[in-house]
Amino acid sequence: MTNTTRIAWIGAGRMGVAMAGFILKAGYPVTVYSPTPASRAKLVALGASEATSVAQCTQAADIVFSCISDDAALREVALSAGGVLANAKPGAIYADTSTVSSEVSAEVGEVAATRNVPYLRLPISGNAASAIKGEVTVMVSGPQAAWSAIKTVVETFSKAQIFLGSGEEARVMKLVINSMVVTMAQGMAEALTLGRKAGLDWHTMLDTIGQSTLSSPWLKAKVGLMKPRDFSPTMTSRLLMKDIDLILLAAKHHGVPMPLTATTRQLIQALVGEGYGEEDYMALIKLAEKQSGIKAG
Repeated sequence: MTNTTRIAWIGAGRMGVAMAGFILKAGYPVTVYSPTPASRAKLVALGASEATSVAQCTQAADIVFSCISDDAALREVALSAGGVLANAKPGAIYADTSTVSSEVSAEVGEVAATRNVPYLRLPISGNAASAIKGEVTVMVSGPQAAWSAIKTVVETFSKAQIFLGSGEEARVMKLVINSMVVTMAQGMAEALTLGRKAGLDWHTMLDTIGQSTLSSPWLKAKVGLMKPRDFSPTMTSRLLMKDIDLILLAAKHHGVPMPLTATTRQLIQALVGEGYGEEDYMALIKLAEKQSGIKAG
């Protein structure tokens, strides 16, 4: 595909704006739709054309991307009468980057097949900060020919792309990664609280962790934010609960016990109850400290 390929982009949150922005910079014509005009305006300011409905955004596109919130949003965007599959031209490729369940994704796949619209599952590993840098990792599953056709476009906003299979494999892989993030976050909260309660200097402790054998891009990023105790959301605690629920639903479906994930889900619920629902999920540290009798700050 060339940069004359017409792109539709549905969903202009922080992740969506960043990724679609890279496509625009690469010279592709992009039409954007998001429910609120203010969200659409961010991409229009970068050179995108504006649509006022999913149908209008979709009709002339060669590739349709969506970056939306949950199962209900995917059903509405993909399957409604005004949605992607009812309005995409035959042969257009539909690629959804959201974190959703395999079950709803499979429903979309079944309808897409009847409409002659190749459907790709394209969940993203990363957050708004990595999306702004073009450093997200893309997990891909669905028709391999469709993936080959759009790979050049996806490479504009990502550092790595991994093809996993012809069905819902990418959806499952995203849940695998997020389940590890969930349990690592709680482990980090407990460990830092132990160190602080035992008298370790906060900054020295974090510097040491950052230089230890545990160090990883995720951990280094969290260490950098935790030094000033910056809990600005890379992903809110409230939104993470949605992902955990998807993980536990998949675990139930496949008969896999996940006690650590289930316990962390309850702790995230408590975190939201304490008023930290719109802070980063690493506010788990605040909850662990409070439970240990450490004063805030």
